Amino acid sequence: MNSSLSAWNADPIDSARAEQHLMCCSRESGLDRSGAAFRAESDECENASRGDSMSKHDKAQDKTNAMRMFDAAGLPHEVLFYDAEAAVSGAEVAAALGQDPDQVFKTLVTIGKSGEHYVFMVPVEGELNLKKAASAAGEKSIAMIKSRELLPLTGYIHGGCSPLGMKKVFPTFIDETAILFDTIMYSGGRRGCQICSSLSDLQKLVDVQTADITA
Repeated sequence: MNSSLSAWNADPIDSARAEQHLMCCSRESGLDRSGAAFRAESDECENASRGDSMSKHDKAQDKTNAMRMFDAAGLPHEVLFYDAEAAVSGAEVAAALGQDPDQVFKTLVTIGKSGEHYVFMVPVEGELNLKKAASAAGEKSIAMIKSRELLPLTGYIHGGCSPLGMKKVFPTFIDETAILFDTIMYSGGRRGCQICSSLSDLQKLVDVQTADITA
């Protein structure tokens, strides 16, 4: 395996529920919804828009830690769902959401030579440069953690690892290209789920440093 590695976090979800959720429980943040993967047309959502009913995804037990953190802070964001069986690669996910792949970031968890863990976010079509990552983290070397270590370490599974709401807060870095966009997208903590927010609002919830880390 060469020193540049990539991984994609992406959870199949019932498309009908996703349609309802997108229109019924996205935050009124003023974010551009033109790239939304689904559009709801059901009677339930029409009623919900009038305050007559609520989507199941509005229930607290259906929300991930990442979603709850945004809600608790009252920060603008949008939660989007897509069919993770149909969209597997990062490019496919970006296409399903109608977004520029450079604007959609994947979350990678690594371990340094010192034994400390680090989180890196890179565009879905890019790869993490391990040498640049080590330099950003002040480590002699950086390596990807083993697949079996992700869940006990972060509380998330592969395909649904968010930079927010992990079991422990780790030093987190995002590729410097993120500053070029008004909003970026990243895993919402569940397969097939993405959160769209500004980088600055993400940084209010977790200390994300920008760095040149993409190969």
